Amino acid sequence: MDQTVCVWNVWSRDSQKKARVFTHHNAAVKDVRWSPQGLSLLSCGYDCCSRLVDVEKGTEKQLFKEDGVVGVIKFHPDNHNLFLSGGFKGSLRLWDVRTGNVAEEYVRPLGPILDVEFSTDARHFISSSDVSKTNASENSIIVWDVSREIPLSNQVYVEAYTCPCIRPPFKLDKYKRYEDHVVSGFPVKCNFSLDGNELASGSADGCIYVYNYRTSELVRKIKAFEEACVDVAYHPVMPNVIAACGWNGEVSVFQ
Repeated sequence: MDQTVCVWNVWSRDSQKKARVFTHHNAAVKDVRWSPQGLSLLSCGYDCCSRLVDVEKGTEKQLFKEDGVVGVIKFHPDNHNLFLSGGFKGSLRLWDVRTGNVAEEYVRPLGPILDVEFSTDARHFISSSDVSKTNASENSIIVWDVSREIPLSNQVYVEAYTCPCIRPPFKLDKYKRYEDHVVSGFPVKCNFSLDGNELASGSADGCIYVYNYRTSELVRKIKAFEEACVDVAYHPVMPNVIAACGWNGEVSVFQ
C-alpha cells in the first residue's frame, strides 16, 4: 500500500534487509512477478498500469497504461515477451513488452479479475472473477483460447462463491475436501508443493494449513500471523521452505 516494490534478501543475517526498493508506482501495488529470465520485475496496481523494471539498474523499462486498476499479471510461459493482465473492470489483455501494445484482448462482461493462469501447453488460460455483485456464477471461472480471443468454457465452476486464486492442475474432484482453514471474507489463497503431494493454504485465523493432496488430511498447522494469512508459496528450489504473507503487511518464511 506504500506504492513500493521490495526485493528482500531472505538468507542474509539481517533478515529485515531490503536488497532493492522500487518506487515507480503512484498508488498501491497489487501484484508483482519476476520475469522468466529473473532480470526484471513486472508490477501492477491502483495507478491503472503495469510497469516493467530492470532489477539491477533500478530503471523502468516499459509502462503499460490501462483504463482501470490492474489487479493481477502473469507472464506467458512460452513467449516471455508476452504477459496477461486482469483489471478491476473485468478487462483481460495480453501485452507485448517489445512494443508496449496490446496483442490480444478478451472481452466479456465480467466482475473484477481476481486471478489468471495459463494452461501447461500455453494455448489456453483460465480467469477468475468476482461474482459477488453480479451473482453470475457462470462467469466465475472461464477457460479462454489465447490466440482466438474466445471463451471455450464457463462451466468449470458454477458455485455462487468467489475464487480468489487459480492453481494447476485444473481438475475438479468433488470428492475431495480440504477442511479446517477459515476464509471469513478474506481473499485467502493456496498453493501446491513442487511434487504435487501437498497443498498449503492460508487462513483467516493467521495459520498455514498444509494438507496431503491425495488424502485431503491435514498434515500440519503453522501459526504465522496474528491477523489473516492470505497467501502462501513454496520455494521454487527448496521444497521444505514456505513463504507466507499476512493481512497486516508482514511476510514470513518458514523452513
